[in-house]
Amino acid sequence: MFYIDIMSWLTEERLLQLLEQYRSFGPLPGVGLTFMKSFVPPLPTIAIVGLNGAVYGLWLGFLYSWIGLVAGCTVTFLIIRKIAGHPYLTKWAKRPKVAKAMTWVRQSGFSYVFLLSLFPVGPFVVINMAAGLAGMRLRSYLIALCAGKAIMVFAVSYIGNDVQRFIRHPAEIIYVLLFIGASLWGVKAIEARFARLARERELRGQAPLQHK
Repeated sequence: MFYIDIMSWLTEERLLQLLEQYRSFGPLPGVGLTFMKSFVPPLPTIAIVGLNGAVYGLWLGFLYSWIGLVAGCTVTFLIIRKIAGHPYLTKWAKRPKVAKAMTWVRQSGFSYVFLLSLFPVGPFVVINMAAGLAGMRLRSYLIALCAGKAIMVFAVSYIGNDVQRFIRHPAEIIYVLLFIGASLWGVKAIEARFARLARERELRGQAPLQHK
C-alpha cells in the first residue's frame, strides 16, 4: 500500500518540481532519479530522462541520465551475481520469463543486452537480473549496456530538451508516440527473434539424437 502511494505521488509534475528544487545540488538529483529506476521499475524512464534534458540542458541532461541508468543497472547486476545462489533467487529464476531471458543471455548475451538497452521501455530490470544469474561477464555486460543506453538516453534527452517545441507544434507529439510504439514493438521483436534462435539451437542439439 505504501509503495502504491509513493508511485501515485511521483507524477511527472512532481518529478520536475523535485529536479528544479534540488538543482542546487548539481548532478545528484538527475543522477539519483535515473539510478533509482533500476530498483523501482515502475518509475517512468522516458519522463525522468526527458525531464533531465529539460532541467539540465541536452548534454548535461544526457550525461546525468546515462550515468544514473548505467550505475543502477550495474549495481543490480553485481548484487544479483553475488547472491545468485540464494534460494529465493533460485526459485525466481525458474519463472518462465526469467528462464527465457537467462537462456538468451547465455547464448547471445552481448547482443541481447545491447539491443534491449536501445529502448526506453521494456523489462530491463529482468534483463539485469537474468544477466547476473546467468553469470554474464562484467566487461561484456558493461560495453553492451553503456553503448545501448547512450543511444537511448540521447534520443529521449533530445526530445525532453525542447518541450516547448511540442507545445508550439502539438502535432509533433505524434513522433514521440511513434517512438514509444516503435520501442515496444522493437522489444517484442527482439524477444521473438531470440526465442526463435533458441528453438533452432534446441532442434539442432536434438538432431543427432534423432538419427540414433
